[in-house]
Amino acid sequence: MAKESGHKPKTQLKTEIARSRDEVSLRLNRVREEIDLPKKIRRSVRREPVPWIIGAVAVGLIITGMLTRKKKIVVDVSKPGTKTKSALLETGFLLGAFRIAASLLKPVVMNAVQKKFGGHLPRERSGPKGF
Repeated sequence: MAKESGHKPKTQLKTEIARSRDEVSLRLNRVREEIDLPKKIRRSVRREPVPWIIGAVAVGLIITGMLTRKKKIVVDVSKPGTKTKSALLETGFLLGAFRIAASLLKPVVMNAVQKKFGGHLPRERSGPKGF
């Protein structure tokens, strides 16, 4: 009856299934080998180490060059700048004025602080530290 309906016998089906399993496992192994990038790189380095070494040195030099690069600052000194001199003069004048004001206001500020916190200021100890 199996022969009349066009079906294959069990033994023939089992051999076809086994053959297709072997074929699928073989293809799966090939796909795994193609995907294994670290293994491919190791093989390539073993076969041809010189290009890999040259590439590593080049990448190292590029990275080192990028990290140690200094910025160039260009100063235009062709025109004598009156603004630069006047800015320096103004800055010097302001610093001098602040210094004079600070020396004049120091006693006033110290007296105000002593009046405000007179009894609360800590006094220096003459004894050994820690006691």
